[in-house]
Amino acid sequence: MNDSQDSNVLLNAEDVNKHFGGIQALNRVSFSLERGSITSLIGPNGAGKTTFINVVTGIHPPDSGEIRFAGEDIAGMQAHIVASKGIGRTFQLVELFGSLTVLENTMVGCHTRTRSGMLSCGFSLPKARKEEREIRDAAMESLQVVGLGSRAHDPISKLPLGERKLVGVARALSMRPKLLMLDEPVGGLAAHETKKLVDLIDTLRGRGLTLFIVEHNMPFVMSLSEKVIVLDEGTKIAEGLPEAVRTNEVVIKAYLGEEI
Repeated sequence: MNDSQDSNVLLNAEDVNKHFGGIQALNRVSFSLERGSITSLIGPNGAGKTTFINVVTGIHPPDSGEIRFAGEDIAGMQAHIVASKGIGRTFQLVELFGSLTVLENTMVGCHTRTRSGMLSCGFSLPKARKEEREIRDAAMESLQVVGLGSRAHDPISKLPLGERKLVGVARALSMRPKLLMLDEPVGGLAAHETKKLVDLIDTLRGRGLTLFIVEHNMPFVMSLSEKVIVLDEGTKIAEGLPEAVRTNEVVIKAYLGEEI
């Protein structure tokens, strides 16, 4: 599908390849994400799921292939430029700063929207002070969205894992993304924390955000995804509605009996 011909496509990947030494992490991976949709990417360990997110978000450049976001080719762009285009992400391991508060950790997500240079910030010039207030307000708003407004001034070290993951989501939301990519968002969470995340994803989708989820928790994936894509050894082996993927014999074989 060519996103120039379909304005409803937000992200389109065509024949994306990525090697690490002799390992082909992504092998001609192609699919598209529609605006306002919830799409999940699943697959066995080492299938290339996180690599795909890293390639889209500029952490690793693709070896070849095309990645278009809102009609623009972003393949090979640096991570901070990709973020400024409107792609936010979380990480499998919650990368937070232990010495900062919840609010300060969330404010880090606003860096792609700043315009004042380091000199302005260092001398606390009016433009920089105004921008910092705007960043603080945006971060606070994001914390309210994920239900952590009351914890804004707590040390991040006091939060349990589930709430730390929500801070990661809030930080990504502070960039005002059009597409939010969640990497293993429910890993290690208790059932009630997973339910809270499902409710949050429903809320974000209701606000028009496009969501892309990499996850091993199959009940979670199947309960909220409109489309599921399956990778195995870097190659896409299935794509479709959740129930069709769940009963796909090729997918079942790839998982070797794991719950899907």
